[in-house]
Amino acid sequence: MFIDQTRIYVKAGDGGNGCHSFYRDKRNRKGYPDGGPGGGGGDILFEVDENVHTLLDFRYRQHLKADSGYHGGSSNKAGARGDMMRVKVPAGTIIKDVATGLTLRDLVHKGDSMIAAKGGRGGRGNSRWRIAELGAPGEEKTLMLELKLIADCGIIGYPNAGKSTLISKISSAKPKIASYPFTTKAPVLGVVKIHEGSLVVADIPGLIEGAHVGRGLGDRFLRHVERTKILLHMVDVAAVEGRDPVSDYRKLNKELKAYSKVLVAKPQIVVLNKIDITGADANVKKFRKKFPRIKVFPISGVTGKGVDALMEALYKKAQSVKRDEKE
Repeated sequence: MFIDQTRIYVKAGDGGNGCHSFYRDKRNRKGYPDGGPGGGGGDILFEVDENVHTLLDFRYRQHLKADSGYHGGSSNKAGARGDMMRVKVPAGTIIKDVATGLTLRDLVHKGDSMIAAKGGRGGRGNSRWRIAELGAPGEEKTLMLELKLIADCGIIGYPNAGKSTLISKISSAKPKIASYPFTTKAPVLGVVKIHEGSLVVADIPGLIEGAHVGRGLGDRFLRHVERTKILLHMVDVAAVEGRDPVSDYRKLNKELKAYSKVLVAKPQIVVLNKIDITGADANVKKFRKKFPRIKVFPISGVTGKGVDALMEALYKKAQSVKRDEKE
């Protein structure tokens, strides 16, 4: 199950109490203070783990609590600090504070981490003639975790355009494939091996008109293509669902623009799928006539026709984008 949004409660450990103690012996019956300080509470740390790809674990683990610090002891013994709780999250996780609505951190790369809740300070002991203190409580917050997938390419298009068929053809990903719309209900990642390199491709569930305002959960799906370098815009050129390929292309770009100007500005590779179906050739010619400046790639995800040329173009475009980013 792919989970890309969840709400959790975090509570850092409380600080240990300082000790109130007096040392006495036969020479010092009045005694002198020797209470040690308490240990600090454990922090809660979120860190990126490349082996984690979804927020599914948090659906069954919505309350996280770190260890409290240990109390101080006599003879000036300091209490041990509570253990830090390390929470593994996938790359692309955004952490928000529900109370304030503020984004605390965007964990994008391997090694990124943040302390979401700090442990309470340990209380002072009564040594040096001070008053022993109680430990301070650890921070507690309600957080919203949102995941934006990180991929080189995001495959977008209307429902039943053939996106899942293509990703199953070019990678080892095995999404559910059927002849009805909305078969894919969650993004699917696949790794495509090309030459000596590889590309991470995301199959995004079908988008429809009104996606940018949440129709058909479109706003949640669009979130996953914000981080992709390239958009592979797939059009059902056979018009299997009775829609017009030209209109589909224009409407989907309109949705991208309404959701984010950054998103619509991303490099696009336009794919005209299902050329193996009768009537597709005429629609390919019509599409090229309407958009003469756009290079299109007619393919059949079922037979594999044109897929190799598409993958070559995708790989070259991805390498070009990466070079531009470095410069």
